[in-house]
Amino acid sequence: MNLKDKINQDLKDSMKLGDKIRLSVVRSVRALILEFEKSGNAKELTPEEELKMLTTAAKKRKDSIEQFRNAGRTELADTEEAELKILMNYLPKQMDETEIKNEIIRLASEIGAKNKEDFPKLMPLVMKELKGKADGKLVKSIVENYLV
Repeated sequence: MNLKDKINQDLKDSMKLGDKIRLSVVRSVRALILEFEKSGNAKELTPEEELKMLTTAAKKRKDSIEQFRNAGRTELADTEEAELKILMNYLPKQMDETEIKNEIIRLASEIGAKNKEDFPKLMPLVMKELKGKADGKLVKSIVENYLV
């Protein structure tokens, strides 16, 4: 089942259950899909495009949570966190720090990256490999700490 079909089914289920937060998230994802389809690019919604779309939506929510917390608006931050949790169900399982470190070590050994000068070679390779599976900020900090 592709993302569009899953979203349409979840939309129906959320409406039946009366789950307002889930309904809001599903509608926002559906809107992103419709916007993509009507963009006139004559592109098909590929799994890579779906991942990019969902990752962007999740990143926006993470940024909103941070901004709401800094402004002391905990009720809005809590709502965004609930929405993010629902959105994460559509994304691939996120890797933890240990898994990320192991992948970085493996890739660094493949290309011979050992110091900070190798960062421009290693970072794009790691991000390509871990796309959608790990937070970019976390990956960057781990790569920087690894390349001392």
